[in-house]
Amino acid sequence: MTSRRIVLDANILVRAVLGTRVRVLIEQYGRNVAFFAPELAFDEAARHLPTIAAKRGVDPAPLLESLDRLRVVVDEVPADVTDPLERAALARIGARDPMDWPVVAAALALGCPIWTEDQDFFGVGVPTWTSARVDVYLRGD
Repeated sequence: MTSRRIVLDANILVRAVLGTRVRVLIEQYGRNVAFFAPELAFDEAARHLPTIAAKRGVDPAPLLESLDRLRVVVDEVPADVTDPLERAALARIGARDPMDWPVVAAALALGCPIWTEDQDFFGVGVPTWTSARVDVYLRGD
């Protein structure tokens, strides 16, 4: 059983699909770290990928398939876990980006940090890690 857990924001899911670094970190530490994302983070990533694909002039289907493959290593936190924490999560992220409350709620429910590039999460009372330094947490340093 893994001792470290971390919640991924939708932007990290998108980066895992489009880039290399995030995907490599998830693959490298997948045996020792439990990765989570709320259901809505997967939905948000799926909404953004076709727009990104269109801007890049590529077919969105492989990107969406790659997102679906992430579900093997990134466990979805169901709404019945996050919904009871909606009020507490909104109080923390509030006016910054109320749409991101499920990520905060998942982190509160699981008692773990958030991996994000979104500064709206900074200062919400939950530890946050960016891709530049998350390997420190993932390694257990």
